[in-house]
Amino acid sequence: MSYQWLTLWQYFGTFAEAAWLTLQVTLLAFLLALTLGLLAALARNAQLALLRFISACYIEFIRNTPVLLQIFIIFFGLPSLGIRMSAFEAGVLALGINVGAYLAETFRAGIASVPQGQLEAAWILGISRRQIFISIILPQAARAVYPAIINNLIQLLLGTSLLSAVALPELTGTATVINARTLLYIQTFTFTLIAYLLLSNLLSWLGSLLGRRMFTPPLVTRIKKPGLLSTMGLRTSLFKSRSII
Repeated sequence: MSYQWLTLWQYFGTFAEAAWLTLQVTLLAFLLALTLGLLAALARNAQLALLRFISACYIEFIRNTPVLLQIFIIFFGLPSLGIRMSAFEAGVLALGINVGAYLAETFRAGIASVPQGQLEAAWILGISRRQIFISIILPQAARAVYPAIINNLIQLLLGTSLLSAVALPELTGTATVINARTLLYIQTFTFTLIAYLLLSNLLSWLGSLLGRRMFTPPLVTRIKKPGLLSTMGLRTSLFKSRSII
């Protein structure tokens, strides 16, 4: 059996390149998701009815349709409209749009968690709407939803495996190709599982470290690892301190 693992070890460089590509897709899609999620959350609470309607349609449509079909529509469907993308670009766009819908509800819940009395006091003091959002709402909402945001980042990392369906050579796609060459099923996919485990733990550790640096007093997170059957939904975590920044 050892020679089989040695055979697979010859593809370590290929796996490393695939892992780096997976991280690139994850981080770029997550930046897009954060932007879309925040904008959709603000639009959902806007005074203009049209903005609320557009935001609600976006959130409900994305959250209630399969992410794999969303990837197919962007990669295979948009070229019929004259919009052509590489597998990398389509993957970043599809995953960013998908996770952004879930983050929108996360941000909206965080904004709603800010005590109404603080907002009323700020209005009485004559603080502008912009300053209220930046100095009062955003710091408290970010602290409340930070663990859920990190969990969505991990879910996004695991969701990149779906991009193997559009021939992107990320970890799962690379593992499929190597498995077809070597026929070492157990070794190939076990190695791939370990790679995902290492990457998800790395992101969890970095997220916890960032949370302790960003918030005062430090935010202690308990990030729950998503199971094999979990979807790209919201996952809330426990944290010890909820004091106002």
